[in-house]
Amino acid sequence: IVTFGAAVAVVTLVSFGLVGLSGRDTSPNSPHAVAGAKTGTILGGLCLIAATAIVLFALYLIVI
Repeated sequence: IVTFGAAVAVVTLVSFGLVGLSGRDTSPNSPHAVAGAKTGTILGGLCLIAATAIVLFALYLIVI
């Protein structure tokens, strides 16, 4: 159950991160330009960093 939860969390964080990074379109006619480009970049980066931290911690637990 823990493995399933970790896998779902990583997939969710990566998908949110990629959606956040794709929100950097600054054209005024874009229907996806709800938040600012800087906000999407920051939130996308934080989601990807969190997913990386989960994966690295899991690898640490496997090795140790």
